[in-house]
Amino acid sequence: VNLVQNTISQIQDKFGQMSDSIMTRIDDMGRRIDDLERNIAHIISQTNAELP
Repeated sequence: VNLVQNTISQIQDKFGQMSDSIMTRIDDMGRRIDDLERNIAHIISQTNAELP
């Protein structure tokens, strides 16, 4: 019984670690997308300003 409980506990711990890692990566990706959108908007505004 203890072996099963220990195994389940280890699986839960690993799942929690993976979940935290995934959430961190999603947050990082969101920030990168926001930065990319800002850069694209800046490039578009510069291009429009340079057009006659």
